[in-house]
Amino acid sequence: MSSIIQLLPDHVANQIAAGEVVQRPASVVKELLENAIDARANDIKLIVKDAGKTLIQVIDNGVGMSVTDARMCFERHATSKIRLAEDLFELSTKGFRGEALASIAAIAHVELKTKQDQEELGHHIIIEGSKFVSQEVAVLPKGTSFLVKNLFFNIPARRNFLKSETVEMRHIFDEFQRVALAHPNIYFTLIHNGSETYNLPSSNYRQRIVNLLGGKTNEKLVPVTEDTEIVKISGFVGKPEYAKKSRSEQFFFVNDRFIKSGYLHHAIMNAFDGLLKEGNQPSYFLYLEVPPHTIDINIHPTKTEIKFDDEQALYAILRSAVKHSLGQFNVAPVLDFERDPNLDTPYEYKNKDSHSPTIQVNANYNPFADEKPVKSGGNSYASSGNYTKKETANSWESLYVDLRKDTAEVESISFESEEVTGSFFESKEVETTTSRTYQIHKKYIVSSIKSGMLVIDQNKAHQRILYEQYLINITVKHASSQQLLFPLELYFSREEILFIKELQPSLENTGFVFDEIKEDSIQIGGIPVSIQESEVSILLEELINGLQNDIPETTFSLNDGIAKTMAKSLAVKTGSYLTEMEQENLVNGLFACKDPNVSPFNKPTFITISVEDLDKKFAL
Repeated sequence: MSSIIQLLPDHVANQIAAGEVVQRPASVVKELLENAIDARANDIKLIVKDAGKTLIQVIDNGVGMSVTDARMCFERHATSKIRLAEDLFELSTKGFRGEALASIAAIAHVELKTKQDQEELGHHIIIEGSKFVSQEVAVLPKGTSFLVKNLFFNIPARRNFLKSETVEMRHIFDEFQRVALAHPNIYFTLIHNGSETYNLPSSNYRQRIVNLLGGKTNEKLVPVTEDTEIVKISGFVGKPEYAKKSRSEQFFFVNDRFIKSGYLHHAIMNAFDGLLKEGNQPSYFLYLEVPPHTIDINIHPTKTEIKFDDEQALYAILRSAVKHSLGQFNVAPVLDFERDPNLDTPYEYKNKDSHSPTIQVNANYNPFADEKPVKSGGNSYASSGNYTKKETANSWESLYVDLRKDTAEVESISFESEEVTGSFFESKEVETTTSRTYQIHKKYIVSSIKSGMLVIDQNKAHQRILYEQYLINITVKHASSQQLLFPLELYFSREEILFIKELQPSLENTGFVFDEIKEDSIQIGGIPVSIQESEVSILLEELINGLQNDIPETTFSLNDGIAKTMAKSLAVKTGSYLTEMEQENLVNGLFACKDPNVSPFNKPTFITISVEDLDKKFAL
């Protein structure tokens, strides 16, 4: 029998490896930026077109490569980072596998321009789908430029699975932020479709966070520092009052490498216990330095998962460090049982000058004198106090003199009765209405029908009503808007501002009026009638978080997602008390919908309990 096992060609093996290393354009951005950092560059420029589908270019001023290294770097498992297996436990570089460039070259058109400082000329290499095209000598500046065009040109199925440009650009922003936050000493620039999105000069950690996320971030940060034999912790956590619904501002860096760790995240949440509203997530930017031999990075191709030698000790140190910082900067309440609160100076008296109190003494006051006057020898002696009991009684009783007469006069005044305003409707119809609704546990509404009764989930029913209302406003007609007396200014990060610009036409159809959209803030002059001013920031935050990772390309589907998110955010919550009128309006509004049976998220809005079902329960 002939042998059937054979060695795969290199170009096939590279395409298979590319499925793990290069999942989307953001994966290429991550690998190229990390290579530039490993090349000891201090100025890195990222240029992107069409969210990386057309072009991704990374230009650095690093050490460059020789002609041999420039050809060798595209081979599988060719790397300058490690030599021996033991080097995996003493890593000081970002990359070490030697798979990234080979995988990228297998599924894209790649141009490499590189020059070393001591060389007069550089080298220009072109590779298309693992096939070497040309190599030329060129006049180039010091450093390296990687240009990746037409990603997944030879794998159309993978290219078709890519999301919309907004979603893919969101992932590129995420990777860019992670690398930029880990290395504040490097000058980073991001250019998307010809416009400069980020310009981050070399700075410290705090300034880099502010430059990335907006100027308002500075007042939200609380510094965290801790130095032990196991780990050295530095960075910042956000104040509890600025917590968000999403995890977009949560970063762990271990030895200047971004990681994801649910275990360490739990330590942060434990430190914030009792300080956050339900469902809110704290912001944190924490940098951990540990000995390289105590961690294992070689777990996943993306290198975002790390194994620690002593996770429990790390958990305890991280939790206590964050909790200490929150208490040290008066963010968390502190219990001090030895302090007497009666000795605290009231806030309004802190800045007042002290002066001696004035004392008034009644020299004629005699505590042993009788309260009633005593007549003796034609002289009357009365109490020498300031007032007598009789006079006091007269003073307050005089306030109620002729009260009964005044009340009678008020009762005789005739007012316009409520029946006059309601005379447009026949009173007989109101009187014949016998169906009533009842609220149970501030969660369900019970209404009787001929065959039994309905049990309606008030939250899901209201979601259905609002969803159809907003969908009609967005797609068919413009909703009415209430103008604000003072414009509302809200602050967002730059990428969130870009996302709001994408949603602006649909939001304006629901009733929003945007006066101005800046780089890190928006100014709203009008809001939909059904929304309170205090709910606007929460609504926009939930709208961004709910849609930014899955924006459909068709306009109708985008509008549908906006309507669903707004309905979920603004629907009456479980635990809210409803009056009888509100209950009836909710029931009538639900059954006026086109599809009252399910919520916008395909959850049942009500159940029916027939009389037969009740009879069976009592027949047991």
